[in-house]
Amino acid sequence: MTVAVAVEHPSARGVADLVREGDAHGLSLYPAESYYALDLASLADPEVRLFVARREGVAVGIAALVLAAPGGETPEAELKRMFVAPAARGAGVATALLTTLERTAVDLGVSRLVLETGPRQPEAIALYEKHGYVRIPNFGPYINDPLSLCFAKDLSDRRSRQPSTR
Repeated sequence: MTVAVAVEHPSARGVADLVREGDAHGLSLYPAESYYALDLASLADPEVRLFVARREGVAVGIAALVLAAPGGETPEAELKRMFVAPAARGAGVATALLTTLERTAVDLGVSRLVLETGPRQPEAIALYEKHGYVRIPNFGPYINDPLSLCFAKDLSDRRSRQPSTR
């Protein structure tokens, strides 16, 4: 079954349900103080791009790209809120979300993607490592959290391969 991924508004059909389902899943694995997901309102912020994966029009996965403040020599963005409905797992939805999000990040001038996940999510860790993410020291709000694992992926070589617009 084909998966279509597009940037959508958090009010789009099915998104709130996935956010609630993702929250329930995350909070079943981690205590509230170690759960860092963006809430539904934050997904509408101007620096956030919400990607929604749909199969036959049904929302089956989400991921958010949070753009860093402009001005850095190596612009970074953070991948947040990656969640695929259990019934859609193993069908390439997470890969489709990740690939589309990375391509968009490159188009927006992002040189490095960072993310946080946790040790109780071995499938997520395996996905990120399979796609070239490497462990980095915990950053930002995750620094002192033993239930946080941070990863990064350098996109700068992908940026240099983008076609020239001149």
